[in-house]
Amino acid sequence: MSENRVIVAIFLGALFVGVFAFFASSSIEIHGGRGMGGGNMVGDFEVYYSLKAVLASVNAFLLVSLSVIYVRVYRETGLEFSLGMVVFSVALLFYALVSNPLLVRYAGFMGSGLGPFAMLPDLFTCIASTTLLYLTR
Repeated sequence: MSENRVIVAIFLGALFVGVFAFFASSSIEIHGGRGMGGGNMVGDFEVYYSLKAVLASVNAFLLVSLSVIYVRVYRETGLEFSLGMVVFSVALLFYALVSNPLLVRYAGFMGSGLGPFAMLPDLFTCIASTTLLYLTR
């Protein structure tokens, strides 16, 4: 399979994971009240919760793919840089897993009320993961 087809397959897999995470996060009932700003915290929180769940799930999928690629490269070359990229991608994978609100909710905890700022780190991690995946081909 050519490298471009692998990249396309990974991105399609990430899209599938994102759609699944969206439906999974929208089916979870969220309890809360009105925020300090007087806005509708529950309605806003559900949108941010869903977006954060999608981004964290897509990040996890992309980082698993990157980790597999970097392990393969390390086995072929034995370069320390490749081993460093394995460690880097696994560390980001752990971040994506523990920051996923689906996992947090499954563990019995409520999400934070940070609004859009709660999903910004996941957005930047997704951009970084996509860039690394593109550069890895």
